Amino acid sequence: MRAVHADAIITGDAGVVRDGAVVVDASGTVVEVGPAADVLPRHAGLPVERARGVLLPGLVNAHTHLELSALRGQVTGGAGFVPWVEHMIGVRAEAFPEDDAEAIEQAVAELDAFGTVAVGEVTNSLSAVQPLARRGIVGRIFHEVFGIERASLEQRVADLPKIMAERVGAWPTLELDYAPSPHTLYTTHPAVVRRLAREARERGSRVSLHLAEHAAERRFLEHGDGPIPGWYELRLKLRRDLLEWPGKSPIALADDLGALGPHVICVHLTDARPEELELVARRGAPVVFCPRSNLFIETRLPPLLNARAAGILPALGTDSLASNASLDVLAEARALADRFPTVPASELVRMATWEGARALGRDDLGRIVRAARPGLFSIEGDAGAIADDPCAFVLKNLRAPRRWIVRRPPRLTNLAGAAS
Repeated sequence: MRAVHADAIITGDAGVVRDGAVVVDASGTVVEVGPAADVLPRHAGLPVERARGVLLPGLVNAHTHLELSALRGQVTGGAGFVPWVEHMIGVRAEAFPEDDAEAIEQAVAELDAFGTVAVGEVTNSLSAVQPLARRGIVGRIFHEVFGIERASLEQRVADLPKIMAERVGAWPTLELDYAPSPHTLYTTHPAVVRRLAREARERGSRVSLHLAEHAAERRFLEHGDGPIPGWYELRLKLRRDLLEWPGKSPIALADDLGALGPHVICVHLTDARPEELELVARRGAPVVFCPRSNLFIETRLPPLLNARAAGILPALGTDSLASNASLDVLAEARALADRFPTVPASELVRMATWEGARALGRDDLGRIVRAARPGLFSIEGDAGAIADDPCAFVLKNLRAPRRWIVRRPPRLTNLAGAAS
């Protein structure tokens, strides 16, 4: 056991402790946290590390696409989602597999350097699973499926265990949950969306769903027109007159398919309307905003004020390096702070920590509280600058040195699947 004494501790879910201390055991589990004047005397004799700055729980990046990391800086944005994804597909087709592998390793190293302890990784290739496990980064792996022809998509889902075994081998860690997940409501057959959502609910797991991300999605689902049908013809070689659409909004359709609830993480919601956000809140669905990615692709921010009014405090994700400059989830909080100055800095930091853990269904992460195992890192700074508002200090000083104080020891598995 040891103690850490910091100028301020951001607990993640319960505010800030100024001149605080936290005691952890050998596994990184929190034994006690509180004012240093109270905690340290009760644990006299323990080694004490002095952290000059702010102590935080490990960050949670609740929506990533690490397999796209080789596309950093190569895809243009600002013209809308369909032009962006078309350009992204073209650039990715020219990438070399060895470039992908190197870029993913570098991206995972950057996550670690930023202070990230958990991710919600959305993937087609499963390429980031082993690098994440080696770094001890935990969370959920959402194996994405898409296709609007039901029979072939059902076969794809049936083949996922074989694909997973071929690409990953023995699953490397008990702390990366695996779940097949639908891509979107306009690229995944509704029967498969319904099935994957139902199966996640039944096994107590979660899936991820890109939802209400852009205006073209709404236009197609409600009216069957806009840029998406043309993209279907170009990319999927499907005749426009054979396309079907539900005549419903994205949120209403998700609700009809059983894909709006605690078992489905709703990502983006950039195009969601106030009454739709209220329905999301009533259904108890976790929400993840990716503000910098939305700005890059659509020059549009997620509706943070309307979400708060509906009772939603979202988690944050960086999306991919094909649409973002970095994988620092605190930079997402800073982007919102710059554009929504009335939102307290404490809420924004909470979105990058505890709300991310809640979205992923991990109550052991994202907060510094007894029995949690969140990992602890510090952001260095002058005590005087920190004293007024430690959360605001964190968001204003993204380039300040960060240092892991307590890492979560990885819980890997051997080939037989036993914990090691």
